[in-house]
Amino acid sequence: MRTPRLPGWTWLLSASLACAGLQAGPPVAKTVILATTTSTQDSGLLDELIPRFEKQTGYVVKTIAVGSGQALAMGRKGEADVLLVHSPDAEKALMAEGSGVNRRIVMHNDFVLLGPAADPAKVRGKAAPAALQALAAGHAVFISRGDNSGTHAQEKKLWAAAGLKPEGQAWYQQTGLGMGQTLAVAAEKRAYTLSDRGTYLALRKKLGLEILSEGDAALLNVYHVIEVNPARHPKVNTPGARAFADFMVSKDVQTTIKDFGISLYGSPLFFPDAGRPE
Repeated sequence: MRTPRLPGWTWLLSASLACAGLQAGPPVAKTVILATTTSTQDSGLLDELIPRFEKQTGYVVKTIAVGSGQALAMGRKGEADVLLVHSPDAEKALMAEGSGVNRRIVMHNDFVLLGPAADPAKVRGKAAPAALQALAAGHAVFISRGDNSGTHAQEKKLWAAAGLKPEGQAWYQQTGLGMGQTLAVAAEKRAYTLSDRGTYLALRKKLGLEILSEGDAALLNVYHVIEVNPARHPKVNTPGARAFADFMVSKDVQTTIKDFGISLYGSPLFFPDAGRPE
């Protein structure tokens, strides 16, 4: 018996449906690569924000937490889609060379000079440059990140302001590690170090270190979000980068930043700045 022939239009419809079925499947994950600082990771802020961003947008964030210098280098090479960093001079250089677009202020906190409660170098209450001079004079062990991060860049500026070059001195030790790990080394050695306030407050109970110098204008720590320039790196996820940057400066997220840390640490870890002048 001959199989009856289908009308032409029916055959075409069946073929189209079959092709559609072959192509159907779960949607491809829309990954956004975020290069950011260890302070945003170690403080717990990203643990609060990223799941909300993913739920709201459907994007999946791959977070790479490194020093700001490394994060900016990733942006320069097109290895990230969006940057959340705190090294203003290096950020401006990135923008000037055309590797980043839409640099926007997100938040700030400050840097603090930490040390053991006994404070053998007697730096408590001194302004940052004077405190560093006292550390150098007493050959007190200072633990530096030494990783070209935003914190390390600020530390080098503070040493320069104090008229000192500590590299190569036995009491000046570099870890090459992130903020949380560097704090752990400083705590183990009962040494001095520079930290962003947010990471310190988040880890304070484990450290046994105290804030000995704070409040200088030179200790201000400002964070910006920067989208990697698609004109220079066509493969970056431009819509995803813009969505994440918009999310970070949105009203709801800025409110979260304002309140983050108060319930656990008694004070906020960051202060929202979106829309404010530099």
